[in-house]
Amino acid sequence: MISKSQISFIKSLHQKKFRKEHGLFIVEGLKSITEFINSEFEIDSIYHLTDVVPKLGKLSQNIKLHQISSDNLSKISALSAPQQLLATIKIPSTEEFKIELLEGNFSIALDGIQDPGNLGTIIRTADWFGIKYIICSQDTVEAFNPKVVQASMGSLARVKIIYADLKDLFSRTKLPVYGALLDGQSIYKTTFGQEGILLLGNEGKGINADLMKMIHFPVTIPRLGGAESLNVAISASIFCSEIRRNC
Repeated sequence: MISKSQISFIKSLHQKKFRKEHGLFIVEGLKSITEFINSEFEIDSIYHLTDVVPKLGKLSQNIKLHQISSDNLSKISALSAPQQLLATIKIPSTEEFKIELLEGNFSIALDGIQDPGNLGTIIRTADWFGIKYIICSQDTVEAFNPKVVQASMGSLARVKIIYADLKDLFSRTKLPVYGALLDGQSIYKTTFGQEGILLLGNEGKGINADLMKMIHFPVTIPRLGGAESLNVAISASIFCSEIRRNC
């Protein structure tokens, strides 16, 4: 069983300031937690219902296990329908990012993405298409937000998320920047090559004006119907598919 203070502590991790203070974030569900166990992330604790732990496979002795009731799981969960397991995982220490790591592949840059579900879906999409790095502007939603983690379905365990000044990053790389715009060249007529950065903008405002100047290739998904715009996560999926088709 867990104490009231433990319940309060885990619930506090639903908020960004306490995740930052304690260096922990939460992951829920068997599949997602298993992905993190098999990754470079360090698991702190797992809170579980009866007979669920064996499904996780062999666990490090450093992981603290707590069997709890379904009522207490509901209290600490960020989900409306808790999924038998909740883990607290250590946020990796911030290291100086080497821009050379982006060379030889495609990466995604996100300018001011606000919706957690969109970021989580983009992370999952990047993982599907073998994209290892997502570089986010400082005003993009935090990757360890519980809604982002849940929407990524475990892919956050494999895709590296970097928060940086995009303008500075673009100025320091020779990689081509492809900007997702409404009035760019059709992606079906674009040769993407073997490496580059795909830049996607804010859901409502699009790409920041300062970054627009740094785009080498404005590209678009041709509109054939009457919709005003595409969801940014759906756009990311279409762009990634076309990029990989050309590789």
